[in-house]
Amino acid sequence: MQPTEWEQRLEALESKLAFQEYTIDQLNQTVVQHELEMIRMREQVRLLIDKVKDSAPSIIASQSEETPPPHY
Repeated sequence: MQPTEWEQRLEALESKLAFQEYTIDQLNQTVVQHELEMIRMREQVRLLIDKVKDSAPSIIASQSEETPPPHY
């Protein structure tokens, strides 16, 4: 007994749905991995910024080090 056209079409749709579900699951896993990596990278950038701030002297002198303006 041969499957009818409707049965063939239904089987094709079920196959496409299964592939789409698999693809969505894979994409979701990739997004989650990327989000975790972004969190880690943000933390690393924050630590680097803090380290640079701590190690680099300020280009603005403190008030006690500033010379008074020439008109004083």
